[in-house]
Amino acid sequence: MGLSRRRIKASHLSVSLHSQRMPTMGAPEKDPREEVVQAWYMDDSDEDQRLPHHREPKEFVSLDKLTELGVLSCKLDADNYETDEELKKIREDRGYCYMDFCEVCPEKLPNYEEKIKNFFEEHLHTDEEIRYCVAGSGYFDVRDHNDKWIRVWLKKGGMIVLPAGIYHRFTLDANNYIKAMRLFVGDPVWTPFNRPHDHLPARKEYIKAFVEKEVGDHAVNSAA
Repeated sequence: MGLSRRRIKASHLSVSLHSQRMPTMGAPEKDPREEVVQAWYMDDSDEDQRLPHHREPKEFVSLDKLTELGVLSCKLDADNYETDEELKKIREDRGYCYMDFCEVCPEKLPNYEEKIKNFFEEHLHTDEEIRYCVAGSGYFDVRDHNDKWIRVWLKKGGMIVLPAGIYHRFTLDANNYIKAMRLFVGDPVWTPFNRPHDHLPARKEYIKAFVEKEVGDHAVNSAA
């Protein structure tokens, strides 16, 4: 499935996301997703990859900014995922017919050291990467339009959708454990393409859909 079809389906998840924003009388509107998904710009330190790696001072990134990069998110009921109607609707609307679970920790993941190293290699996929955290937590790092790293902290109840063609990587946080539901359209293809793979159609479509669009929007706003 090409990126264009996936972008059409993105509106269905967006409806779910926006419906979670409940305005409070006399107070700024609170986005429930922020309880389970947080993001910030990373420093350039080579310290333990499981540390937060905040810049000094801290520079947080809004979930709306992530959406501009094509990264969607929502908050779901992780304690009742088997009967959650909202999860069912997301799967139906976006065609996520395949589902399994992946537990990442030294005790549960075979060849742990090798796999966690591979997860942290910068790469892209030719399909969406959908992860729903039902226990634990972990970091998904994504590149912004200026090639800077944004760290996305996914906690229990959070779902993120990384678009096809975006460069990213994954690592556990200091808790050393995550259990994630993996969703996919059709038969799963887990093949990572380590950077650079800019020639792939998925990467070119991502650049056109999100990076060039952002540049064009800024140009229009500047001229206004």
